[in-house]
Amino acid sequence: MENIVLIDRIVLNKDWATALFFIAFSVLAINRTIFSVRFAEFTKLAASNKYLKIYKDNTNLRNSFTLSFLAIQLISITFFIQISLKTFGYIEQITLNSFIQIINFIAFFVIAKYLIDKIIAVAFNIEEFADALNLQKATYRNYMGMMLLFVDVLLYYNEINSRSLTLILIFTLIAINVLLYIIFIKNNQKSILNKLFYFILYLCTLEIAPYFLLYFWFKNI
Repeated sequence: MENIVLIDRIVLNKDWATALFFIAFSVLAINRTIFSVRFAEFTKLAASNKYLKIYKDNTNLRNSFTLSFLAIQLISITFFIQISLKTFGYIEQITLNSFIQIINFIAFFVIAKYLIDKIIAVAFNIEEFADALNLQKATYRNYMGMMLLFVDVLLYYNEINSRSLTLILIFTLIAINVLLYIIFIKNNQKSILNKLFYFILYLCTLEIAPYFLLYFWFKNI
């Protein structure tokens, strides 16, 4: 008589992820309803910079539209990091606990970086310049976060564990961030040349050093 071996089937609870995706898409729907004209221009950001020309005032950095998209960005980036870690074997499963840990770390990193940014900007009297750079970064990264949300849904529910695809997405995100600085430098050549030393110091302190520290910290862990 053959021996029957029973293997436990582990079924992960995905309700928490579904709830978060639902919240993120609900925020998109609300923004589309309340800020219909602004939302329409925002969705065209990849093809036109008209949105940045219309909403270039620095107060837009802290309004409800930008902050709500920041929340979407945090959710989408956190899911993508989890998916990447699972794909490369750093974590076994995507869980609510790991999501909370990662999003808390990212939120702390963003807030700390913003506060240091404000201190340096005030110290060197480049507040207007720093706010303009932060507004542009926030706008494009919010747009990137919105697009990444759709990618996360496909990768998460279809359980696509392709290292090649994940690497392509990672390098695409890095390339987009580099392109942001190129666009900003091109659009603000005069201001940058007038404060070249401060711009280089600002760039090295807040836009290069933190990510190198993150890389080496993660590599050691």
